[in-house]
Amino acid sequence: MNDHSTVPSRNRPAPLAPKADKDTVRRHNLSLVLRAVFDESALSRAGAAARTGLTRAAVSSLADQLIRGGFLTESGKSFSGQAGRPGTMLTPARSGPAGAGVEVNIDYVSVCVVDLAGTDRVRLTEHLDNRGQPATGVLTRAARITARALDSAADQGLHPVGVELALPGLVSQGSVRQAPNLGWKEVDAEDLFKAALSDLRPDSPASTVTSDNEANLAALAELWFGGTDGRVGHFLYLTGEIGVGGAVVAGGELLRGAHGFAGEIGHTPVDPEGPECRCGSRGCLEQYAGQSALLRAAGIDENAGVPGVIELEHRARADDESALRALDDAGRTLGIALSGAVNLLDPDAVVLGGIYRTLLPWLAPAVERELSSRAVSGLWPPGSGRVRASSLAGDAARGAAARVVRGIVADPLAYE
Repeated sequence: MNDHSTVPSRNRPAPLAPKADKDTVRRHNLSLVLRAVFDESALSRAGAAARTGLTRAAVSSLADQLIRGGFLTESGKSFSGQAGRPGTMLTPARSGPAGAGVEVNIDYVSVCVVDLAGTDRVRLTEHLDNRGQPATGVLTRAARITARALDSAADQGLHPVGVELALPGLVSQGSVRQAPNLGWKEVDAEDLFKAALSDLRPDSPASTVTSDNEANLAALAELWFGGTDGRVGHFLYLTGEIGVGGAVVAGGELLRGAHGFAGEIGHTPVDPEGPECRCGSRGCLEQYAGQSALLRAAGIDENAGVPGVIELEHRARADDESALRALDDAGRTLGIALSGAVNLLDPDAVVLGGIYRTLLPWLAPAVERELSSRAVSGLWPPGSGRVRASSLAGDAARGAAARVVRGIVADPLAYE
């Protein structure tokens, strides 16, 4: 008789993780308490106990540790209306650990530092033409701007514990696989930035540099800080710049796809025989609704950048025929591309950021016409409010900084 005792059964359950020890449980509970305060902005110890299900004694001990670690402060009094002494309020610390986000885009670099309360404390932006520039030079300039932002943060008693890069194109495992509008291919962006920042600031948090696609991080900023206040957990986010970026938020989380590249709507073909795109394909949405295409169609220098977009808006307000036609055509192609995504993903809303945010009054009618006629659900009639502008808070640098902060909240002991 064969001995099958050592042969794994197909139905045998997977091995369980080791049981949690006291240190692991305390680490988890520290995060629970910090997250409860983070979500509410201010919370009494009794309120934190109610939110977390922990005892008041446990919350008090955990809160004391978080205060000593610089994550929480106590201020003011809470009055519950019940008998007993009013309790002090726990609030996220406005000094100490923080997050830094760096958006590297085609024509600018923006750096943001966010504290544990989610407040922008430092913002530096420089407009630079990064097209065709060596990646090393672009990332070195970004590191210089970041170093200045870290100095400003230090003056306010903040010490960012990590830096997240928001990068255009296909970003995977710290590298930019392809960024057509920058001319980058297989660029080790994290390593280059980390080396440059370490040279400038040996004491910087360069060892914890992470990165993601800029549209993904802008979408997260919109989710966390935008006008929806987290009420809309399923939306498509489009950012119009020189390129057209996109991201998908489903159930309050980014939908990444198998390789992390979901959301690249700017390279959706809207005309297979259309003009050649920098990505190597033809007729991509970006060639019809990107910044350069819009300006060119309106008779404005396509390389004019931000001043050109401002000029386009001024002309549209003055009912300039060329400007209105360019915006209507761009809105139509946006609507065609978006209708396919809406039918596939069934979002609650489409949020337009970047240059589309200010141009939405002239883009929206054509976008909504296409969605109304092409979205099979019948839920996208003109005037439904489902096509909306992003908030001012929904930018990639802030989203990047906030994700560092959320990492602190998830495991504060890692940053003591």
